[in-house]
Amino acid sequence: MKSQATANTDQPAAGKPVLPVVAATADSLPEQAHALARARAFAEPLLATELLDTGENILAHADAVAAILRSIGGSEAMQSASYLVYACDHLNRPQEVIAKAFGDNFAALAMETTKLVRVQRQARLVRARGHAAGLQPVAMQTENVRKMLLAFSRDLRVVMLRLASRLQTLRFFAATKLPVPEGIAAEALQVFAPLANRLGIWEIKWEMEDLAFRFQEPDTYRQVANWLDEKRTEREAYVERLRARLQADLTANGIRATVSGRPKHIYSIIKKMRGKGLDFEHIYDVRALRIVVASVPECYAALSWVHSRFTPLPEEFDDYIAKPKVNGYQSLHTVVRDSEGQVCEIQIRTQAMHDHAENGVAAHWAYKEAGAKGYAGVSASGAYDAKIAVLRQLLEWERDLSGTQTQGVFDDLIYVLTPEAAIVELPQGATAVDFAYSVHTSLGHRCRGARVDGVMVPLNTPLKNGQTVEVITAKEGGPSRDWLNPDQGYLVSHRARTKVRAWFNVLAMAETVAKGREAVEKLLQREGKTALKLDDLAAQLGFTSADALFEVVGKEEFSLRAIEQLLRPDEPPQQDLEAPLIRKPRSDNNPRKGGLLVVGVDSLMTQMAKCCKPAPPDAICGFVTRGKGVSVHRTDCPNLKEMVAKNGERLIDVDWGLNQAAGGSVFPVDVAVQAQDRQGLLRDISEVFTKEKMNVIGVQTQSIKGTAWMTFTVEVADSGRLHKVLGLVAELPGVRSARRR
Repeated sequence: MKSQATANTDQPAAGKPVLPVVAATADSLPEQAHALARARAFAEPLLATELLDTGENILAHADAVAAILRSIGGSEAMQSASYLVYACDHLNRPQEVIAKAFGDNFAALAMETTKLVRVQRQARLVRARGHAAGLQPVAMQTENVRKMLLAFSRDLRVVMLRLASRLQTLRFFAATKLPVPEGIAAEALQVFAPLANRLGIWEIKWEMEDLAFRFQEPDTYRQVANWLDEKRTEREAYVERLRARLQADLTANGIRATVSGRPKHIYSIIKKMRGKGLDFEHIYDVRALRIVVASVPECYAALSWVHSRFTPLPEEFDDYIAKPKVNGYQSLHTVVRDSEGQVCEIQIRTQAMHDHAENGVAAHWAYKEAGAKGYAGVSASGAYDAKIAVLRQLLEWERDLSGTQTQGVFDDLIYVLTPEAAIVELPQGATAVDFAYSVHTSLGHRCRGARVDGVMVPLNTPLKNGQTVEVITAKEGGPSRDWLNPDQGYLVSHRARTKVRAWFNVLAMAETVAKGREAVEKLLQREGKTALKLDDLAAQLGFTSADALFEVVGKEEFSLRAIEQLLRPDEPPQQDLEAPLIRKPRSDNNPRKGGLLVVGVDSLMTQMAKCCKPAPPDAICGFVTRGKGVSVHRTDCPNLKEMVAKNGERLIDVDWGLNQAAGGSVFPVDVAVQAQDRQGLLRDISEVFTKEKMNVIGVQTQSIKGTAWMTFTVEVADSGRLHKVLGLVAELPGVRSARRR
């Protein structure tokens, strides 16, 4: 009883009962004769009652495919494979069984073709949706299907098998007039016919285009067919008269030639009408002849004779011998008008050019990859020679009955599928992590596992052609540093490696910026400038953004001193009206050690605060620290304000004692100078301090975009005298401000 498959247009149904393993016979070696007959006998009991989902009998389909391959010069191995491909789905262990019966070469050919059939089915589903889940435009997806046809082929026979199979499917629908499943005609026009064109298999290309267009636009096809039929008898009679005349005249002029009428294909007529905006009456090559001669010189001799007898249309002349088409096609094309005004296209070529144009394998897509060496050891001196070398090798591949597996022209690439059947191109050896990054950067970052053909695999498992890859992701997170370790084999794609490195660079930058932000914000808190906008601060320091400032601070490439200098006012310090209220001292007659008087406390240890460095006669107050006595601050010290706000009860009155007038003590103070950076600036400022007998005990300098930020630590006995010295510094050339910090 017959059953109908549902898996693919020209593939047997999945899930059918499989037959027991067939034992190989002793004489089943691929080198032996009758491989085609044996392959058909092997497949017949498996396929005789089975149907494709098109409704066509599988054995009849295989017979027709073998006949198509034979008509274009396909080898017996290719014809035999047309049966073995469909037998695969009905065997328990197809590769093992076919290898034993016919050899490894036949088994590999059948298995690769079977796998490609499934991929084509999935790709057709993508195009039916109009896009590949938003991943690739339809045009790009179609091109990937074309390349996949070649990437899957260990030799060219796989592609030839698929082309012949699709042509037979179209013939079946034309003959039965059954409705054509969605996508079949579009796939023929967008994938198979262009591929046949690139390979130079014109016979398949023309018929496939006509049939596919007939299904896609039946009204337009019928209209052009009717135009051709209306004057078919008259046109054929004219072409035959002209053919006989040319044949006789060329022979009489010593040019050995075969002249024949050339069929015009409906799809090519429609393309020319649409492409050039012409009506049917201006399609000159509806009447067409082909002249085949023995040599290239005779091509041009025949052309000269034709132009001498008829009126050529110069704008319609093309010399594809001197400048072949990109797929290797060669011929002379000319359009002439006879004495009656009738127009006819004439093609002139050699027999070798004609054979190539009809059934040859022209590989424009291959010679670029071949380079100067060509393929299979055939050397070539230049780009054109490399191209010819590739063509010859491809012809040898498809005619090789039992030779070794040939190298695919896309050996450096593989093609795998997303769960939505979108095709993804990857380098050879790529992993699921490479795949994830190829689909989307976010998918790669969050990749945590993968299923390949439904089976969980380690992330560093190399992928193979045709596999379906499903990425398992986390909701958030990033890549592992192990992925960048070449020894662990997680990444092959340079693009994926770049994305992983970029992620870690951004992560490191974020940590650096956070570190810098924390340092700057702490400084602003100490300076009492928390209301200052960070972007404004960065702009004043010459940075484009706050993050740019945080970055250099986090990298310790920019000193916080420069920020402190910017935050301090240029004018001399004045008593802050918001300074903490100082309690009146109870007694003015208690001088303490160090020239300080601590009200109400005897022999209390005191120390000068390093943040504001007070010196007499600065207004001061004390703060009782834990374990370090009293820290003496200037009353305008920002740090003191913060401490009082938190622990106001620890504030204590202090004053300079009587010893301050004795002049025996000196105090370190910081001086901030902002100036235009120039040579000798540091020397000039230092000379001012020297002349005024102020000892400089420390200097820090930093130059930012031509501005010098300088901090001097000098010893003074009286801070009031410092004001005069700062005035002298401010008068130096280029100095913008000089102030005490």
